[in-house]
Amino acid sequence: MTQPKPYAQSILRVWLTAGILLLACVALFARAVNLQVMESEFLQSEGEARFLRQVEIPTVRGTILDRHGEPLAVSTPVDSIWAHPRTLLQETAQIPMLAGLLDIPADELERRLTQRASREFVWLKRRVHPDLVARVVALDVPGVHLEREYRRFYPTGEVTAQVLGFTNIDDFGQEGLELAYNSWLQGEPGAKRVIKDLFGRTVQEVELVNEMQPGRDLQLTLDRRLQYLAFRELKTAVLEFAARSGSIVIMDVRTGEVLAMVNYPSYNPNSSERGASDGLRNRAVTDVLEPGSVIKPFAMAAVLEAGIATPQMAVDTSPGTREVAGHTIRDVRNYGEMTVTGLLTKSSNVGIVDLVLSMDARHLWGVYSRFGFGEVTGTGFPGESAGVLRDYDRWRKLEQATLAYGYGLSVTPLQLTRATAAIADSGRLRQPSFVLATDNPPLSVVDPVLAHNLAAMMETVIEPGGTGTRAAIPGYRVAGKTGTSRKAGAGGYNDRYVASFTGFAPASRPRLAATVVINDPSGEAYYGGQVAAPVFARVMDAGLRLFNVPPDRMDALLVQAEVVE
Repeated sequence: MTQPKPYAQSILRVWLTAGILLLACVALFARAVNLQVMESEFLQSEGEARFLRQVEIPTVRGTILDRHGEPLAVSTPVDSIWAHPRTLLQETAQIPMLAGLLDIPADELERRLTQRASREFVWLKRRVHPDLVARVVALDVPGVHLEREYRRFYPTGEVTAQVLGFTNIDDFGQEGLELAYNSWLQGEPGAKRVIKDLFGRTVQEVELVNEMQPGRDLQLTLDRRLQYLAFRELKTAVLEFAARSGSIVIMDVRTGEVLAMVNYPSYNPNSSERGASDGLRNRAVTDVLEPGSVIKPFAMAAVLEAGIATPQMAVDTSPGTREVAGHTIRDVRNYGEMTVTGLLTKSSNVGIVDLVLSMDARHLWGVYSRFGFGEVTGTGFPGESAGVLRDYDRWRKLEQATLAYGYGLSVTPLQLTRATAAIADSGRLRQPSFVLATDNPPLSVVDPVLAHNLAAMMETVIEPGGTGTRAAIPGYRVAGKTGTSRKAGAGGYNDRYVASFTGFAPASRPRLAATVVINDPSGEAYYGGQVAAPVFARVMDAGLRLFNVPPDRMDALLVQAEVVE
């Protein structure tokens, strides 16, 4: 057999090589066609899944304003620091420096990153001060990035803390009006699609999916100036008398608007460390007290409405004590014979008990209930207490007697202010409101003539000889009632007290009603007339002038003018 010639062999190898290359080209072309045409949609979705992300556009929470448009709670843009765990873990030399800036132990930071190494995102520190942001940026650590968020800021600090409440790290309301109106304030976050690189950095914004809807502003009835003044006076009184706590509520008699509501002790809502929960709650709404003698005007309203007595009718309170169901009820001294009006002036327990026990228990319960005791005021404030007013069917004779001077029931300072405002407003009870321009129709609870007579009787409490002379305001007629109640403990009532005062001014054309409660004052001064009445006078004096309420007591003004001359 003859062997192939070398030339023929060369030609064969060339054709074989060319065939292989041709087949490879055909295969590559076919694969390209398959990828570009047949599988393009699948490959595009896979690529987008790796680099295209839908991210949230943070929304700005609505501003809370006072009645004059002054800001009480605002949201300010801040930066938060996040990291791509795998990338940052490769920077072993810089992790300790970063941890030092963020005030995080280096081993803790590294452990956190390691546990989340499979993720592309982990928060390092949220809502950071701009100075710290600048130092972190200057460090220029690979895998560390910034994200824009919003932080809640409260310009008035502890002055409005319990009323406004605060938000959490995600800007959701946690307490107070921030919680009650969270859906109104928070808005709706938006969304957009972006392309991110391997390290999680945004390199291109592709499209807007949903626009961000900012939260709506909330304008309150509070007056920031009056709130400051009330807080200052309350704090001074609590510290002066070494009291456990205190509250003040001031309402507009004509509208039911809450103009000021303060509590002490308070807290700083701008701090992440807000202290004990005892200082977080709005005591004026959530805490109840046995009111003591400040309840007597409402017991007197029941007496007058039942026709049992008239303001000038004589009542004998001798010898200054009464035995009721084996229990002795006392006055501070024997007042003897006095008018029904005098019972309020001197705050006689004996006299009011005699009158209340002569009426049907159902009637007393009905009047208390009409004034709003035993039910929430309807503000919608989180944690609001309804107080306690037991059904009259369960009353014994002694309980009916003690209810006449403020024991056996419990009320909140807000309830008490609302009821006092109803007397001032010709017997019309209004729902307290925190939001400006709220429709608030009144409910008639007692006859206007009875309310006017009761207001006149309450004026005598502030006049010389009354228990509330320290609540007097120069140039204004004031009506009110003092209260001093013992606090109940595990073993019964003890030698701890609640001092209170509730009233309104000017008495001729009532505009403002207020209640002052000082809880557990220490020392020799603990009566409502000594402790709470002076606070009422200073706060109401400031409030009447802030709201340009004209004086209605010309004789006092003339005396002042003569002194100046």
